Amino acid sequence: MNNPLLTSATLPPFSEIKPSHIEPAIDHLLEECRAIVKITTQITEPFSWENLVNPIEKTEDRLNKAWSPVSHINSVVNNNDIREAYNACLPKLSQYSTEMGQNKALYNAYFEISNSPGFSRLNQGQQKTIQNALRDFELSGINLNPEQQCRYREISQELSKLSSKFEENVLDATHAWKKHIQDETLLAGIPETTRTLAKTTAETDNLSGWMLTLDFPCYLAIMTYADNPALRQEIYTAFATRASDVNPDTIQWDNTKIMDDLLALRHEKARLLGFNNYAELSLATKMADTPQQVIDFLENLAHKSKEQAQTDFDELQQFAKQEYQSDNLNAWDINYFSEKMRQQQLELSQEEIRNYFPATRVIPGLFTVVNKLYGLTINEISNFDRWHSDVRFFEIYDQDNVLRGKFYLDLYARPNKRGGAWMDDCVSRKNGPDGLQTPVAYLTCNFTPPTNDDPALLSHNEVITLFHEFGHGLHHILTKVDHLSVSGINGVQWDAVELPSQFMENWCWQKPALEIISGHYQTGAPLPESLLEKMLAAKNFQSGMFMIRQLEFSLFDFQIHLNFDPTKSSNIYSTLSAIRDQFSVVTTPAFNRFAHSFSHIFAGGYAAGYYSYKWAELLSCDAFSRFEDEGIFNPQTGADFLTHILEKGGSIDAMDLFVNFRGREPSIDALLQHNGIIS
Repeated sequence: MNNPLLTSATLPPFSEIKPSHIEPAIDHLLEECRAIVKITTQITEPFSWENLVNPIEKTEDRLNKAWSPVSHINSVVNNNDIREAYNACLPKLSQYSTEMGQNKALYNAYFEISNSPGFSRLNQGQQKTIQNALRDFELSGINLNPEQQCRYREISQELSKLSSKFEENVLDATHAWKKHIQDETLLAGIPETTRTLAKTTAETDNLSGWMLTLDFPCYLAIMTYADNPALRQEIYTAFATRASDVNPDTIQWDNTKIMDDLLALRHEKARLLGFNNYAELSLATKMADTPQQVIDFLENLAHKSKEQAQTDFDELQQFAKQEYQSDNLNAWDINYFSEKMRQQQLELSQEEIRNYFPATRVIPGLFTVVNKLYGLTINEISNFDRWHSDVRFFEIYDQDNVLRGKFYLDLYARPNKRGGAWMDDCVSRKNGPDGLQTPVAYLTCNFTPPTNDDPALLSHNEVITLFHEFGHGLHHILTKVDHLSVSGINGVQWDAVELPSQFMENWCWQKPALEIISGHYQTGAPLPESLLEKMLAAKNFQSGMFMIRQLEFSLFDFQIHLNFDPTKSSNIYSTLSAIRDQFSVVTTPAFNRFAHSFSHIFAGGYAAGYYSYKWAELLSCDAFSRFEDEGIFNPQTGADFLTHILEKGGSIDAMDLFVNFRGREPSIDALLQHNGIIS
């Protein structure tokens, strides 16, 4: 059988990949990787970059390029057969990773290179690759005794399986809930775009009327605009109890035990490796030095933000009471009354804004912005192999007309697609004897799709999301590092990886950029000055409440990993309640099971690292303040950011890169100023 996952094609042949191809391809490539490691570690001459690292990186790149499309289609066109094949491979990949991390001959070979006279002659990226590898050997248990190493392998496999199961449960519980509506009066207040989507969803199920779902565009529209409080309460309750013990409709996808098991296994893994807890282990690959530094950072921000958050909430309560005679603000009322308040005080309607952000204007506008910043040209390619008809494909060229990279764009929500937005690498840059390998990225969002003959109309928040993910994409694509382990986003310290993405969001608030990315979807008329002024005035609307909410998530994540005690029962919701008691200004219902669908920390890479969003936002705000001083499209400032941040990948520590760009270490004031918390 010809297996498309084993071809040497530069791009994945998505239309040819069948679930039956997946496990045989991964088995074959894992054996190939093992064979190369065995051969290279048995050579008799001194170990070097050329005879050890190069061949290993080359074969592992083949494995990565086969697994990447598998992992991707599991997220974007999920079905039972793909899921089964994907899950069959997870323990094998985990076993291989741990096996390599505990391969003493391989560790000794890397150690020999690091201590050889030739090490000083290697370039920065090569040296960093070897230093990171030695660190990762230690974090994989290279120094453990055989019995401990065996236990480490068991833990790693189980963690991999549990994380995948957690995400599946969230996906299944989300898509299991539907509400069929035939009385249109229940939809009062809901925008036409959402109604049209709900009608289309109902028609797909051969039903009349409207079908509401928990897909995020639908959920958010109900929470923000539905005049019917009972409908808001019903969908809030369904969303907030997904995959939990308190929702009888989704009890078969309850994540309670998975969460407890994940925390226990992470703690055991950390203790095996000589750390006191998983938070300490997590920081071994991050910019922050100690758990206390992270806690101090988050609590300092929370104390400085709480007064503003309380003022935000008091004003909202007062507004709801005066204008709508609502004495008690429930959790399902916050978004609704916030939008009413925004519309009244700022005369700003999110739906009115949508009309000026058609995807047909935003996407070319985004490309113009990066052209003005970095001199890049982006061209669409129509002839390519895709996993869904919505997907588009682009190439990026620099000022010298050199191809820098490519990316897929998959913008719209649909069934069997994981929620949220993300960038992932399809192909990573490397350069060696076989020539230059150009990087390729996946950019995935879940926006409301186009309806009828109209283009997709994006909310301003969705525009910000698109810019955010594109920032990740540029970080991956524009790297000039030639070594796989530290090119693009590879090897970047996790609490700095959000710097380029959050940095790009700033252009969504700048008048010269907004003029480029907006225009009425029917007439092309520019965003009216009055509407622009209202948007800018609303930029920090309830920013104190938003800041506190993000800090609540960050502190919760860090503390459940820092303070886990295997002798006591689960600390998940007691920890969350204690943090809310200290900092939150909004009362959360007792039935809320937010953590049961907190995929970032239970299924993603953010365990004891969710604080990275705020840490990186500090870096991005301070980096952008240089553009504010020198001009938001200043070509020299753009060139410096490109050179010092985007092109260097993980080849240099993130703080050194930041200082090289900014001329100093970051200041917290820029973050507070950008959020309107201090003037």
